[in-house]
Formats: sequence, C-alpha cells, structure tokens
Amino acid sequence: MKSDVLIIGAGGAGLVAALHAKEAGADVTVLTKEYPTRSQTCMAQGGMNAVLPNSERDSIEAHIANTLKSAQGEADEEAVRFMCSQAPNALAWLDSIGVCFSRTQEGAIAQRTLGGASAPRACYAQDYTGLKILHTLYDQCVKMGIESESEKIFLSLLKDADGAVCGAEILDLKSGNIEHYLAKAVIIATGGYSRIYGANSTNSTASTGDGIAIARRAGAKLIDMEFVQFHPTGLKNSAILISESARGEGGYLLNSRGERFTDELQPRDALSRAIHKEIQKGEEIFLDIRHLGEAFIDKELPQERKLAKLYENVDPAHELMPIRPVAHYTMGGIAVDHTSQTTLEGLFACGECANHRVHGANRLGGNSLLEIVVFGKEAGINAAKYAKEHDFTLPLQQEKHLVKEIDSFTNEIDFYKKHQELGDLLYQKLGIMRKRSELEELQAFVEDVFQELPRMGLSDTSQVYNTNKKEFLEFINMLEVSRIVIDAALKREQSCGAHYMIEEEE
Repeated sequence: MKSDVLIIGAGGAGLVAALHAKEAGADVTVLTKEYPTRSQTCMAQGGMNAVLPNSERDSIEAHIANTLKSAQGEADEEAVRFMCSQAPNALAWLDSIGVCFSRTQEGAIAQRTLGGASAPRACYAQDYTGLKILHTLYDQCVKMGIESESEKIFLSLLKDADGAVCGAEILDLKSGNIEHYLAKAVIIATGGYSRIYGANSTNSTASTGDGIAIARRAGAKLIDMEFVQFHPTGLKNSAILISESARGEGGYLLNSRGERFTDELQPRDALSRAIHKEIQKGEEIFLDIRHLGEAFIDKELPQERKLAKLYENVDPAHELMPIRPVAHYTMGGIAVDHTSQTTLEGLFACGECANHRVHGANRLGGNSLLEIVVFGKEAGINAAKYAKEHDFTLPLQQEKHLVKEIDSFTNEIDFYKKHQELGDLLYQKLGIMRKRSELEELQAFVEDVFQELPRMGLSDTSQVYNTNKKEFLEFINMLEVSRIVIDAALKREQSCGAHYMIEEEE
C-alpha cells in the first residue's frame, strides 16, 4: 500500500492535515487506532482562541502576550506570533466549512474568556467546541474522498536506503496481520501522553504517547517532555473534565468552608497549585456554577451538567461539583521546525504529539484547538510539497519493536496492575508539585518494570481482535514515555510553569 502522504492519527490535527494535503494535490492515506469521531479532540470543550476582525476589546498583540506569559519563557516568540496571527484565518476557515459556532444576538461568533486571557477570545460552540470541529472535519474528509482506516496499531516507522522515513509498520487489529504502508512523506498526529497517569487523567485511554515513543525509537528529537499540564477542574472521583468554560462563564471555586480562595481565571498551572495546596490542608474543593442559573447552564454549559450528573451524581444547576486537578495536556513532544518537519527526513508531526514551541511550560487555555488548525494545515501543505519533490529508495529499513517478541514472554505478572500502579505513582510523584527524591524513586520503579516486561506476557493468544496485545503494546509505549518524562524532570532543576519543584523536607 503506497500513497504520497501517510497520516497516522485521525483527530483534529490529522484531519486538518489530510484536508490540506489533499487540496495540495497529494494522494492521502489516514490510519487511526480509534475511530476518527472518538479522538481526544472531542474533549476540547471550552473554545478556540482567535481575535475577531475589527475587535474593539482585543488584539493579536494581546493574544501573543498572553500566550508568551503563560508559557513562562519557554515558547518561541516567532512561532507564537505566527499561530496567533493566523488565528482569524483559521477561524474563518472553520466557519466556512460549517462548524456551528455559538452566535451573539447580532450574528457574530460568540466568545468567552478563559484563564490567562485579557479579553473574551475563545470562540465556542456551547461546551462542545472540539467535538463539533472534529465532526465537521470528518464530514469534509468524507466529502473530499479521504478515507480513514480504523483499528490500525502503529508499530514502527519504515526508512529507505538513505535513512528517510517512508512509511509505517502497522498491526491490523481486525485480522491480527502486520501490514506495511509506504509513503513519500509521513505525518504523525497521534496525540499526547497524559494517559500515562492512568485514571488520573481527563484523556481517553488512547492517549498513550504511541507516536512519540515510536518517533523517539526511530531517532527523532523530543523536547520539553517534563511539561505536563494539570487541568484544575477534573471531577473528583472520575477525573472527567469539567471545561474551563464553566469558570469562563463565571463559575467559582470553593473550599469546604464555602470560601473562594483564589482567582479562578489565572493560568492553569498556578490555579492547579492553589487547589492542590488547599487539598493538602485537608480541604475538599468544589466548582460552583449554581448562581449562573439553570436556563443559562442548559444553554451554554449543557455538557458539563450532563457529565456531572452521569459521573459524579450531582446536578450542578443545584449542587456543588467536587473537583481535583488531573493530567490533561502534554506540552512536550516531537521537535519540529517551522514547516512541521521533525529532525528525521520525510517525517512531519502536528497536534499534541508535536512541539512547535507555542505552549512552552504551560499552555494557554483555548490555544490547543487553534494549534491543530494552524499547524495541521502547515503539516499537510508541507508534507504534500515534500512528497512532490521526493521518493523513497530501496531497500527499506525497519525500526525494531517488540510485537514479534511478546509471544515468547511468560505470563507471571499482570501488566494491567503495573499500569494502574504506574499511573498512581506518576500522579503522586510527577504531578503538580515534584521532589527530586520522589522522582528518583519513580525512576527506579520504571526501570524495575522494564526489567520485568518479559514476565508480563499475554493472557489472550488469539489472532483476531486481540485487544490484550494492543493494550500491552500501549503499556510499553507508556513506560518508555514515562522514563523520558521523569528523566527530563530530573534534568530541569528549577521550577518553570507546569514543572514545579519543591524543597526536600528536613
């Protein structure tokens, strides 16, 4: 199977890249381990930042300044300036393809204020913004004849005789067969890695860092892996995300005594630490939107009400929502240049798995959807251009992976228990506040688990639809990513944004 551009991942970034690569004349193949409309993009609820034309309350310079401030000096100003200046065009493009944004009484796209923003800038569709963008992108792909193949497990990258990336090795979950997809250019759009934190993450179980781990094995450079953003308002028991839109619309944070103890619209890293400190004092923390009124909640925040009812058994129109900070977004990822190409020839990346250096140490709320549209476009156009100018040379080289070895592993240790233990330990020791001694303990634990891998064989040896094998491969990727994140955290000794070091107790 051969195409001009192979895209691995069918979330928002992957679909944007597919549409623009197709428009640029490329033959496009899209592979995804999930179904496109179930990708993590659908959980980006609050909105997408963009300064609307002729805005009297906002400016592109203010958007740039807010982004750089939130990034704590770790973003590239040129990349940030490009993203923010392209935001109005990105929004207009989404509007033109049919994304059903909420509207003001005058018919303009509605905007709300998210944390760290100096003005109402997040363009939204109730609290389903990411989902409605994702579904519209998928509809456009279908309209343009771009088909996505689902239940394809990314195993490794293929390189040609000159060392350029020219495809991928894939495990087809439906048949159990290993397949090779060849392409003149490859785009990784596989999402972030916050699911390494297990049940302490807002992300779906698919956010296991596969693309990042595989790119690293192939020799791609990773940067800023220690920066993991904890969202301040995950539901306490389920970690289900309650969107920043709830605070953007005027929600309060209260402790057990009913006191507002912090500024609800400060950047996420600072707010998560403020909540964490209250919890360490023994306080329970609640999000209160009761004062917004039931009619307003049902109009502007319907999903938040449904989620709280379903997962916490509370009705936020009348009750407080118990919350805690949980892992939500990963700023680190595959290093890319201004064309979205990685350090490997022929390999591009976009979305949360890529690091365009626009988020730095702490992503500004509302910039994740913006990034996938702006840089998904750049990745698609530049990969298509690369494919027109290059072709791969035989013979092919294959990166090593464990899929052919795991059948020989013994089944003495249940890796699912190790996965749960890993997630809880990461949350405790590589979470909102970090200590060197605890990071070193965590590092030792991960190395011990690596040594035990040959004793964590599969309980299911079937060929067809072997989800046990899929989940074991994901676990290996999560272990590798965890090792990288811990190492990066140990190397950065000073606190910065989402990486917050505290002194050892005497």
